[in-house]
Amino acid sequence: METDDEPRLEAWERRTDYPLTALAVLYLAVYAVQVLATRPGQAWWWWLDAGLWAVWAVFVVDYLVRLALARRTWRFVYRHPLDLLIVAAPFFRFLRLLRLVAAISTLGRVLRDDFRGRVGSYLIVSVSLLSIVAALGVYEAERDAPEASILTFGDSLWWVLTTITTVGYGDLSPVTTEGRLVAAGLMLAGIAVLGTVTAAIATWFLEQVGAHDASEAVSGPEVDHDRARHDELLAELRHLRSRLDTLESERRSSEPAPG
Repeated sequence: METDDEPRLEAWERRTDYPLTALAVLYLAVYAVQVLATRPGQAWWWWLDAGLWAVWAVFVVDYLVRLALARRTWRFVYRHPLDLLIVAAPFFRFLRLLRLVAAISTLGRVLRDDFRGRVGSYLIVSVSLLSIVAALGVYEAERDAPEASILTFGDSLWWVLTTITTVGYGDLSPVTTEGRLVAAGLMLAGIAVLGTVTAAIATWFLEQVGAHDASEAVSGPEVDHDRARHDELLAELRHLRSRLDTLESERRSSEPAPG
């Protein structure tokens, strides 16, 4: 979502967030069926591919509309490099799937506003989405390549797991250009996602430790003793004030009446 100086753009994004998120999820589902259940040249493959191009066209229209609504065009382009890449580079099929990243921000807004819940949700959604997209992309690129080691979808899932966790056994690796591009994107995105979540969790722990220490400092035995002493002094002051009022009344009553 843009800043407050882009009211038209914000209004458009509010109206289209949920429909585009549903469309992005549908896009991933159709692409998964195409990769796992069909092969290029088959009748169903062509129908599914036509559906993917239709969805991609909707994303292009959405990007162009947002570009037209933005007051500062170059700032919008600079802040949305993935959207521009996805629209401008349909040759690489997996790049179009990155449009699903928009679903993460929408899902984050509908999740509860608790910090811990938000971190856990971002971790689950981001890593799951990234893993599925990378596994499908590398499997499609590698399954028919000569000398390829990633020959099944299970192989691609295992490769994604070892890559995104930076273990890297080396038993499976892409040999095609598109597969290696998927690997590069997965490594960079995996480091970014896991690094962000790790930093957020560390920050939360530090905040909790600080709050716990502050609570102990406020409610410690010394503070309780000082509070009791304060109440005692206040009671003594009230008693002295009452005695002074009584003495003043007695003095006034003992004075002779004028005249």
